[in-house]
Amino acid sequence: MDFGSVLTAMVTPFNQKGEIDFNKTTILVDYLIENGTEGLVIAGTTGESPTLSASEKLELFKHVVDVANKRVPVIAGTGSNDTASSIVLTKQAQACGVDAIMLVSPYYNKPSQQGLYKHFEQIAGETSLPIMLYNIPGRSVVNMEADTIIRLSQIDNIVSVKEASGDLDQVATIIENTSSTFSVYSGDDGLTLPMLSIGAIGIVSVASHIIGNEMNRMVKEFKEGNVSNAANIHRRFLPVMKGLFNYPSPTPVKYALQRKGLECGGVRLPLVALSKDEQKVIDDVIKRDLYFKKA
Repeated sequence: MDFGSVLTAMVTPFNQKGEIDFNKTTILVDYLIENGTEGLVIAGTTGESPTLSASEKLELFKHVVDVANKRVPVIAGTGSNDTASSIVLTKQAQACGVDAIMLVSPYYNKPSQQGLYKHFEQIAGETSLPIMLYNIPGRSVVNMEADTIIRLSQIDNIVSVKEASGDLDQVATIIENTSSTFSVYSGDDGLTLPMLSIGAIGIVSVASHIIGNEMNRMVKEFKEGNVSNAANIHRRFLPVMKGLFNYPSPTPVKYALQRKGLECGGVRLPLVALSKDEQKVIDDVIKRDLYFKKA
C-alpha cells in the first residue's frame, strides 16, 4: 500500500508543563503538510510514545485526524510489547478515524520469530485498518527477520513495513519475496536513496521536519529517473540527516524546529534538553546551507 513517498514521524509538541500542546500540534501538522510531507506517523518513537499515556495518544490521534482533514494519511503508533494492550489501543485508534496503524516490534521481551509472528497476527485479526510493521532492532533488541516479514505480508491488512534494521540485504530479500502491493519504507533518513535503489517506496523520516521539501524532491528525482540529481541532494543533505541523531532523538529535531521558528517544547524524562555545547553542534549542522530559514 502506498501511503505516500515521504512520511514524517512527527514529534509531539509539549507546553512548559510537559503536557501535549494541541495549538502547537496544529501549527506543526499544517507546516509539515505544506513542506513535503505526504503522510504523518503519530506517537511513534520520535513522538516520544514511551512517555505518552494511552489517553494522551488517543487525544493526539483525534486531534491530528481533525487537523489533517484527509489531506494526508494519518498512521497511528499503537504497538507495544504487550499484545493485549496493543489490541485495545488499536481498536480505540480505529474509532478515532486514523487511516492506518504502525506496530513496532515488541521490545524488552525478546520474543522468538514465531512469537513476533503471533503478536502481529493477533493484532491484525482485531482490526480492519491497514498495518505498517516497524522493524527497529536497535531499540527492540530483536530483529524481525526477512522470512517473518514475508510471512506476515500474506495477512490481508498487513500492507507495509518500516525497515530500520540497516540491513540492505534483508530489505532486498523482503522486497523480492513480497507482493508488489506490499510497500517497504526506509526507517533511516540516510539510507533513503540506497533503499529506493533496491525497490523501497519511500521514507518514514525525522529529517523531513527540517528538510521536508528536499527529501521529497530527492525521492521524486529518483523515481523520475534523475538518479544523479537525487544523489546530489542526498550528499548535500546527508549531514543534516545524520546530525539530527547526534544525540537521543527527538531532542535534536525539537531543538532544530525551535531554531527554525516552530516551537514544539522540550522532551520528557528520561530524555533531557541539549546542553549549550550540544546545541552548537546542531546549529553547525543545520546552518551549513542557505535553505535554513524561518518557517
